[in-house]
Amino acid sequence: MSVVQTKNRINNKHIAYIDFKQHLLLLALPLCLICTIIIFTPAIEQTYLYLTLIIGGYLASYAISFYIYKQNMLRLWQHLEQVIHINDTTYELVNLSNKYDSEKSFLDALLQKAVSAVDDAEMGSIILVDNMTNRLQFTSVIGLNMDALQNVNFTLKETFLYRLTQGRFHKTVVISNINAKSAKNDDPFVLPDASTKPICSTLSSPIRIKGKLYGMMNLDSTKAGTFGDYDISLVNILTSEAANAISLYQKSKEIESLANNDGLTELYNRKKFDAAVLQWQHDPNLGSYIIILDMDNLKPLNDQHGHQAGDDALKMLANSLKSMWHPQFLVARYGGDEFVALCHGPIEILMRQMTKMQDELTQLTPAIHFSYGLAQYEQDWESAFKQADNNMYSQKEFKKTASKTN
Repeated sequence: MSVVQTKNRINNKHIAYIDFKQHLLLLALPLCLICTIIIFTPAIEQTYLYLTLIIGGYLASYAISFYIYKQNMLRLWQHLEQVIHINDTTYELVNLSNKYDSEKSFLDALLQKAVSAVDDAEMGSIILVDNMTNRLQFTSVIGLNMDALQNVNFTLKETFLYRLTQGRFHKTVVISNINAKSAKNDDPFVLPDASTKPICSTLSSPIRIKGKLYGMMNLDSTKAGTFGDYDISLVNILTSEAANAISLYQKSKEIESLANNDGLTELYNRKKFDAAVLQWQHDPNLGSYIIILDMDNLKPLNDQHGHQAGDDALKMLANSLKSMWHPQFLVARYGGDEFVALCHGPIEILMRQMTKMQDELTQLTPAIHFSYGLAQYEQDWESAFKQADNNMYSQKEFKKTASKTN
């Protein structure tokens, strides 16, 4: 049921019933007075005077009480509508959290909702905390100069929120009258160049996830003293639910990562790679190439140095592939010690990159050796994959034959 439908339903049934009772209550006292005056006042002239005064006073008091009542109801409805808006906002964020491409895009949406939910908020920002260094970084902004804010270097202790909560970050605080001209020049949280108009009021709310300070959301206004207790209550609701939404978003991404990535190397797994191939965009000028790699010495590493050495070697090989081709190309651990990549050419550059990577890995202790096969991919994935796989095994057999000859 919408807010308007709910409001009309209550107006038509519940409020009308209350108004009727109030009418009877307000009529009872003057009727009693009128009857008393008529019975006990002998002079007709005085009776009319008293009746006129009573009726006038009654009408005036009734009009005032009814006006106050309607104003109170209006404020209650405005509060209800904003609370419902906050609830709808957080519900949408929680349920759509896994639809955002990145955590930043999710935080951008959160900040947009917050600025629109608080009437007097004109600008805003979300600042994330590095819990290792306690340094802060502006992540999302509305109405502020992001370039100027990126150059700001400050810590938790230098924020208004830290000062006004004595470092506890347990509540939302309001700074009602920021005067940038009179502020100390070394105060990094007073940012006169961050907006075209000076910020005079700020509402700063902590965002805590699993008991730790994740960041803070600031809502700003060009008017002094514009934020009050009501705004604090709304933002408390929003940041509390936002923390749940952020936590859910992070968990959904963790689950997605576990489902799509290899746990050891953090490359795509076979299932994700096969799905991503279907979305691959061919470049007719550069061509597309499948490259299959297989470690030559995984078993000797495991036998001589233990399985941890073998795992470390797989991770080193994966990191080399990742730094060379990810994220512009598709790279995956296809199973065991086999890796596969789908890249754009030209083929000469790919061959040079493979040679360079092999030279770098053989310099490690213990050295890492691999064989690879390459094939052009046009339309037939199975055929191209089989060709690359055959080329890889041909190189591996050639190495074995050469080692026996030597």
